[in-house]
Amino acid sequence: MQLIFRGANILEAHIVAGLLEAHEMETYVGGHYLQGAVGDLPASDFAHVFVNDDDVDAAEKLIADYEAGKFAGVDDYSEK
Repeated sequence: MQLIFRGANILEAHIVAGLLEAHEMETYVGGHYLQGAVGDLPASDFAHVFVNDDDVDAAEKLIADYEAGKFAGVDDYSEK
């Protein structure tokens, strides 16, 4: 597995992992327990998302779309 995304926090890492999993990519989110271990220090660079080596290119494209805001405001359940 390769590190594909460094989240601002563990929640963002899980959001990105969910996006990748929705596109049939296996993910691993690391850093769950590090957030509480830092105590009074600023918590940063601990929420990581990993994908299989074969999925790196596709994951990078989806993450670029996520960071560009292409998924913001998308509501598949709204009535039209």
